[in-house]
Amino acid sequence: MPYYRRVGDVPPKRHTQFRQPDGSLFREELMGQEGFSSDSSLLYHRNAPTAIVSATVFEPPAWSRIPNLPLKPRHLQTGKLGGEPVDAVLGRQHLLANDDVRISFVEASQPSPLYRNAVGDECIYVSAGRVTLESTFGALELAEGDYAIIPTSVIHRLIPVDGPVRLLTIEATGHIGPPRRYLSVRGQFLEHAPYCERDLRAPTAPILAEGSDISVLVQHRRGWTEHIYANHPFDVIGWDGCLYPWAFSIHDFEPITGRVHQPPPVHQTFEGPNFVICSFVPRKVDYHPLAIPVPYNHHNVDSDEVLFYTGGNYEARRGSGIEQGSISLHPSGFTHGPQPGAVERAIGAEAFDELAVMVDTFRPLDLCEPALSIEDAGYAWTWASAR
Repeated sequence: MPYYRRVGDVPPKRHTQFRQPDGSLFREELMGQEGFSSDSSLLYHRNAPTAIVSATVFEPPAWSRIPNLPLKPRHLQTGKLGGEPVDAVLGRQHLLANDDVRISFVEASQPSPLYRNAVGDECIYVSAGRVTLESTFGALELAEGDYAIIPTSVIHRLIPVDGPVRLLTIEATGHIGPPRRYLSVRGQFLEHAPYCERDLRAPTAPILAEGSDISVLVQHRRGWTEHIYANHPFDVIGWDGCLYPWAFSIHDFEPITGRVHQPPPVHQTFEGPNFVICSFVPRKVDYHPLAIPVPYNHHNVDSDEVLFYTGGNYEARRGSGIEQGSISLHPSGFTHGPQPGAVERAIGAEAFDELAVMVDTFRPLDLCEPALSIEDAGYAWTWASAR
C-alpha cells in the first residue's frame, strides 16, 4: 500500500521490548513482501504466531481448466450458478484461469473458514449484499461496489451480513496494487490518478478472539494444508506499517473522459502480475460534435479481455444477451466491438449509466468446468445477426 497506518497499541521503537500486563513479552511479527525489500507491517501478538500443533493435507473442491478451443468469444451467465449454501472461500466457482490469475464467482451465505492464500494477493469485488472481512489486522465492512485487496498470506475470513453476498474473486500469483503510473516515487497518489488515499479504507481497530486448537486453511503453491494453531490468530493488539487489507468503492472511481472515445487504460484501477483490473462507471461521454461514444472495433493483440457486468446498462453490448451478472470473454485472436446497431444508437448520447469490472490478462485464459455449464452458446454469433 502507498501509505503508513497505525492501529491499536505498538511500542515507540520497533524490534524492542513490549510487555503485556503480566510482564511477558508481546510477540512481534513482521509481515513483508519481496524479501525485506518492499512494503511490510509489524504486528504484536499476545501469543506466538508460530505455534501450530498439527499440519495435514487438505483437499479443496476439485477444479480443472481446458483451453478456449475452438477460440471464440464467450458469455457466462453467473445467475445460473446455484446449489447448496456455501462459503466465500471453498464455495467459489472457478470460471477462468491461467498461470497468473484465477477468476471465480460465488454466492455465499455461510461464514468462511479461517484462510490464508500463500500464493498471492486476492481482489474481491462485492456485486450484491454485504460481507465482513475479518483478519489479523482487524475488520473491514464491505458493501455493494466495494473492492477489497487482501495481501498474500493474511489470515482472514469472510462473513456474510444479513443474507447472501455475491462476490467476484480475482486470485493472483503475486501482488495486486494501484497502477505504478498513479503513484509518486515515494508511493503517494498523483494528481492525475482517478482515486486517492482519501477513498481507501482499512481496519481501524484490532480483533481479539480467544480460543485454542484453531483451524486455518492455507492455499500454497503445492496444494492446500490445514494448520491447527495453538491459539487463535486474532490476538493482535496493535500493528503499523504499509501492508494490510484495504477497501475501495467502485463508486469513488473518478472517470477520465475526453472529446473522443478514451481507451480502456483510463479505466485502470489495479495492476497485478501480467494482468490489470479496470472499472467502468457512470460517466459523461465523448463531446466532440462528431463523436461516437461506444468503443470502436478493437483487437488488443496481447490480451484476453474479461468484463463482469454489475450495474446499469452496457450500451455497447445491447442485443447480445448480456445482462446483470454476465461475464464476457473476448480472447486475443478475435476482433471484438460494439454489437450491431450500437454505434448508431449511441451517437448524440451525453452520458452512459454502466458499471462493470474488467480484467485484461497478458496470457491466454483457460475455461474452468463451471464456465462451460453456464455459457450462452449463441453469443459468438451475435455480431453476424444483422447480416
